[in-house]
Amino acid sequence: MKNILRLSVMIWLVAISVSSCKNEPKVDTSNPFFSEYNTPFGVPPFEKIMAKHYMPAFEKGMADCKKDVDALLKDSRIPDFDNTILALDKAGDLLNKVTTVFFSQSQANTNDSLQKIEVDISPKLSAFQDEIRLNPKLFEKVKSVYENQQKFNLNEEQKYLLENLYKGFIRNGANLSKQDQDTLKMINQKLSVLVVKYGQNVLAENNQYKLFVTRKEDLKGLPENVVSAAAEEAKNAGFDGKWAFTIKKPSMLPFLSYDESRDLRKQIYTAYCMKGNNGNDLDNNKILAEIVKLRAQRAKVLGYKNHASVILEPRMAKTPEKVFDLLNNLWGKAIPVAIKERDEMQKIISKEGGKFKLEPSDWWYYSEKLRKQKYDLDDNELRPYFMLDNVRNGAFEVANKLYGITFEKINEIPRPHPEAQAFEVKNADGSHLAVLYMDFHPRASKQQGAWCGTYRSHHVVDGKEILPVVTLVGNFTRPTGDTPALLSLEEVTTLFHEFGHAVEFMFNKNTYNQTFVATDFVELPSQLMEHWATEPEVLNMYAKNYKTNANIPASLVNKIKNSGYFNQGFETVEYLAASLLDMAYHSLEAPAIVDVQKFEKDYLNKIGLIPEIAPRYRSTYFIHITVNGYDAGYYSYIWSAVLDNDVFAAFTEKGLFDKETATSLRKNILEKDGTMDPMKMFVNFRGREPVIEPLLKNRGLI
Repeated sequence: MKNILRLSVMIWLVAISVSSCKNEPKVDTSNPFFSEYNTPFGVPPFEKIMAKHYMPAFEKGMADCKKDVDALLKDSRIPDFDNTILALDKAGDLLNKVTTVFFSQSQANTNDSLQKIEVDISPKLSAFQDEIRLNPKLFEKVKSVYENQQKFNLNEEQKYLLENLYKGFIRNGANLSKQDQDTLKMINQKLSVLVVKYGQNVLAENNQYKLFVTRKEDLKGLPENVVSAAAEEAKNAGFDGKWAFTIKKPSMLPFLSYDESRDLRKQIYTAYCMKGNNGNDLDNNKILAEIVKLRAQRAKVLGYKNHASVILEPRMAKTPEKVFDLLNNLWGKAIPVAIKERDEMQKIISKEGGKFKLEPSDWWYYSEKLRKQKYDLDDNELRPYFMLDNVRNGAFEVANKLYGITFEKINEIPRPHPEAQAFEVKNADGSHLAVLYMDFHPRASKQQGAWCGTYRSHHVVDGKEILPVVTLVGNFTRPTGDTPALLSLEEVTTLFHEFGHAVEFMFNKNTYNQTFVATDFVELPSQLMEHWATEPEVLNMYAKNYKTNANIPASLVNKIKNSGYFNQGFETVEYLAASLLDMAYHSLEAPAIVDVQKFEKDYLNKIGLIPEIAPRYRSTYFIHITVNGYDAGYYSYIWSAVLDNDVFAAFTEKGLFDKETATSLRKNILEKDGTMDPMKMFVNFRGREPVIEPLLKNRGLI
């Protein structure tokens, strides 16, 4: 599983979520947000947008949005789809414009000014979102359309939009008393600030820690490119002649995998696991405890048993019980596999004369030894064949062979960061489909992980199709000196994963700004794309030695294929542990008062997590369930994995690049996601509901 931050924008829910402003703000014509973007393909003019432009744009955006909503409320006509639902969908264009740019930049290119704006604007966003969702007149209009929908001859997309919009109002308190609504508003505003602070603390912790190595002998075992990158890191920090390693994964994971100093490996791993838990001003324990408490309180006010019940109602899973059923089922199958892996590594330790038990900080180091022993495969053998540009082009070629789309680099276009690349994406007939930005490398201004989102999503305005501007963001290994960026196998699959999200964003054919994507369906397109990354036919398309341009040898391809089940016990268990921890927090009923460290420890002991494995994310840096909208939703990756493995089975049955299957996938799922019930989309493609056997088989769990 990869750390995905999906910046999916439900336009109305975001765009009009800003506090109302009684006075019309003065318009500054030099503000880029106040005019049409005079840029190629209408992308944001990033180089002209400065921190000072955001707040005035938010303020004018809220004033304009307020006018739009007020006009809707004053309309004396009988509510129907066009004068109510469509009018609401169109509200807040300027606010959407500034919101998509600001929050994308605050994740990928932040600074002190943007962080301050984020803290200031978040409670205002929350307040206006509540002002809209809790407006009784607006709800009555929406309710009227919902109850009389049979009169309006709505198509399937319109019905889906109306149903989710109406039920969303209810889940957000439209039916509550005035007193309960006031309580809800207070909770929402508090949460909005806490979530921002939590995320900023994690980013600061990621940037602050460096492990400085002063002795060359302490670098023994590390690949040359890793040592070179560490030397550059130290030099940039003012310590020329030393080596610096960070807790960002492109630096940390190779160190954990190859450095022969067990003490140093433990030191860096401990620093990673202690993020947000150091008792300083970046500590997240109290913040998370308050988030959990407020979410449980919010659920109680809304009339639900717990936060998970609120969140899951519109998703495929529907209830916490169904999520726990899936997770516990897989847990029972994965733990024995992880124990077997542990025991095999303990044998290696004993054989080498080690007088210690395997610890979590040892897992990567000894799993690499085990991989070498069992499959004669070393990840460093693969890196020379995974030059970043080649991997990117491989993903492009897979999409071309499946769907006929092409990618052409654009040089003269505004970019969200100087390091970002831009591509025009065209359909098979040569028509413009989308603009795709790709921003690959770590920096202090960027959150951890990898994600994909949009600066503009597909929709239709007055019959005109508005085409998407998509951004793919990662934290992949940087080039060093004369050596280009050479990726690990895990980074390769991460790039393909995020590219799968990008393909869906580019193919979306929604008519309206508002879409309703089930979080436990959203990872299907991304995880599906991962399957192609290591197929022998695909490896032979893009995996070329960066020095000689020679194709990856058949022997290495076979090793990759043969090692497909390798470490699956560990990967599944560490992921499931985090998923279960997420559900445990969000299944608590009010008042839900927790001591975060005790709760985490007690729960992981209760489910039987073996001491040699830590959860993929511990409580104090679990940004998926705090910042990124995966609260009571981290299970979504494994839920989607059931789906993606079943979908890929359709390709293995008919051909890896079968055009008919690819066309059906595009038409039935990728174009319609967010506009139709996800189970119906799946059945339309597969001809039946999903089955779990392909997942279990592909993970070696049966």
